[in-house]
Amino acid sequence: MDIAAFRQGFPEFDDPQTYPDLMINFWGDLAAKLLRPDRWEDLIDQGTQLFVAHHLAIGRRDQRAAEAGGVPGEVKGVVTSKSVDKVSVSYDAGKATIENAGFWNTTSYGVRFYQLVRIVGAGCVQL
Repeated sequence: MDIAAFRQGFPEFDDPQTYPDLMINFWGDLAAKLLRPDRWEDLIDQGTQLFVAHHLAIGRRDQRAAEAGGVPGEVKGVVTSKSVDKVSVSYDAGKATIENAGFWNTTSYGVRFYQLVRIVGAGCVQL
């Protein structure tokens, strides 16, 4: 995966201090081992980049938890309600997540990746 192209497509990961090339390469190499090019065909670059973005976002979340004295890597579900003093906010996570996508529902990149997985995994489509 071309890191410059990845950073251009996902400028939110442009800071090499926060998202070093080594980390992007790690997830890109894993994607290359897990995503079969013969199956993904011309969607392989998009799938790889979304796969990497998802893992970078989770990694950043873990890093911030550690910096705040929390437990990095702690598994949490989608937040659907939060209250501070007299102010309360809740979200309908069902509208933004995909049923049975589990881990992939934890970031918007994962949701987009999983949408592609479902298309790629559909096989032949006949109209």
